[in-house]
Amino acid sequence: MNHDKQYSAAIERLRSPKRLELLEVERVVDYTLEDIIAQTLLDVGTGSGVFAEAFAAAGLAVTGIDTNQEMLDVARQFVSTGLFEKAPAEAIPFPDDSFDIAFMGHVLHESTEPLAVLREARRVARQRVVVLEWPWREETMGPPLAHRFQPEQVARLAQDAELIGVESADHAYMTVYRLQV
Repeated sequence: MNHDKQYSAAIERLRSPKRLELLEVERVVDYTLEDIIAQTLLDVGTGSGVFAEAFAAAGLAVTGIDTNQEMLDVARQFVSTGLFEKAPAEAIPFPDDSFDIAFMGHVLHESTEPLAVLREARRVARQRVVVLEWPWREETMGPPLAHRFQPEQVARLAQDAELIGVESADHAYMTVYRLQV
């Protein structure tokens, strides 16, 4: 089996125009940055760097973490100015208050410890934690409903992580939560 070809196909799928359209990347970036002045962002679970690239294009100094080294290598190709490190969302390897924003795109539902993930994001964020997740509805794409979060669950997790001011925006295929530090 040719793993390089398989890996390349996975990256093409993650960065396909159709997927990028579903993610509404520009809209998510605009909502994330609305009403604050930010210079630094941590992209937790950066994957292939789709959002890291968009935030860098918006003028932010971007750092990304992920547990998949291959994805980090791809993210570096798209965001040459970014800093990318291998690390889990549950144990972010940066000091308290290191970033203006901690952003998580489709990370929370993948975690076995979502509260630990939010606590870590809260710890390293000075202004805002932003969570992009699948909406609470059954859909043919994305994870099954049982793996999605109800808005009330996100609010409760945010409160338990000592985040305040939960705001959300429903997009066509995603929900974005802004959690104030």
